[in-house]
Amino acid sequence: MKNLNGTDIDRIIQMAWEDRTTFDAILKTFGLTESEVITLMRRNLRPSSFRLWRKRVSGRKTKHLAKRNFQLGRFKCSRQGNINQNKITKRNGSKRF
Repeated sequence: MKNLNGTDIDRIIQMAWEDRTTFDAILKTFGLTESEVITLMRRNLRPSSFRLWRKRVSGRKTKHLAKRNFQLGRFKCSRQGNINQNKITKRNGSKRF
């Protein structure tokens, strides 16, 4: 596997959790195959988080570019947290209406 810094690993984990980000996009951006992403996730997530992620992406059509049936693009909810140093950042408690 490539020598990745912490920022790259965090971004790969974030991309892997996103429903609409394909393994092909991770391959193009970071040069990691699907099996390498799985290995990276196994090494960097807690066992329970890894099992939850694997259950979530196994058989998911949106994780493979050839199986997608919607337009290319990405939607990110304004309330979606960012992942920094393998931890999901929490909102500051302020509410937006």
